[in-house]
Amino acid sequence: MALLPGLALFALGLVLVLFSAERLVDSTIGVSHRLGLSAFLISVVFIGFDPENLGVGAVASYEATAGIALGTIVGAAMVALALAFGLTALVVPLDFERAPRRILLLPVGAVALVALLAYDPLVSGGRLSRIDGAILLLGYIGAVGLLLRWERQGIHVAPTAAVEAEVEEDGEAGTARSIAWFGASLVGIVAGGELLVRGARPVVEALGWTDTAFGMTLLALLVSVEEVARELPAALRGRPDISFGNVVGSALAFFGFNAGIIALVRPVPVGAATRYFYLPVCMGAVLLITVLMGQRRVPRWGGVLLLLIYALFAAGPFVT
Repeated sequence: MALLPGLALFALGLVLVLFSAERLVDSTIGVSHRLGLSAFLISVVFIGFDPENLGVGAVASYEATAGIALGTIVGAAMVALALAFGLTALVVPLDFERAPRRILLLPVGAVALVALLAYDPLVSGGRLSRIDGAILLLGYIGAVGLLLRWERQGIHVAPTAAVEAEVEEDGEAGTARSIAWFGASLVGIVAGGELLVRGARPVVEALGWTDTAFGMTLLALLVSVEEVARELPAALRGRPDISFGNVVGSALAFFGFNAGIIALVRPVPVGAATRYFYLPVCMGAVLLITVLMGQRRVPRWGGVLLLLIYALFAAGPFVT
């Protein structure tokens, strides 16, 4: 594909992603209100799930391209956890009425489980085996089950009382309409992300990086750029619970569901760069988010720190 048509596709994809993300926030509020569920839980289970990354990662695993497969897990997660959440906090500081510590520990556990399996001393060089994949899938199912149980107990991340009152107004649209927009918005975000990837291929082909460096940085950013569009509009609408719901959902989906499926397709070798650089940096970002959320506030300086961590992560091709 020539450069100019590629740039046109990229611009079209970006517009589609941004428009769909705005509708996604509205419909999430409407669906949660009508179903009696918190917007946080809806965000974790549905918005955090990323089928596009799963598809790319599964194909890369099947084709024995481990670096790209891992990039759709660790690299894509960093886009949601550090880049998108950091940029969101930088633009609008995030305040929460409730941030239960038991929920905050779920992303830490998800990343820690993948790291533990990847550092398996019984396997030369480390890898995610099919057994590891099954363990990760079970972990994901267990985490979602806990969230559902806690939801029934009224335990979830919530915005401040002032913005929570807006749910009544935002939830006035009919249930069917809200669900339709919810599904259409998810499709629009995925389609827009696909256009972004296709349009960026002329640039990608000009690079000569390893598959791990490419998968962790540029590919992860291109495939997961919609994470910014999922989190920032929600915060701008005064719904930081949806933004953080995407963070929790992304961590659980990428490190649990996606990693499990990818490892079941084919065992994934985990190279030294991933084990000793990319995974530790990712863990650092998760721990920082957990500490900040424990204070029920993510200030602008916290957003700056997260963006700096992402910059360090993105510099991986030049320091590993």
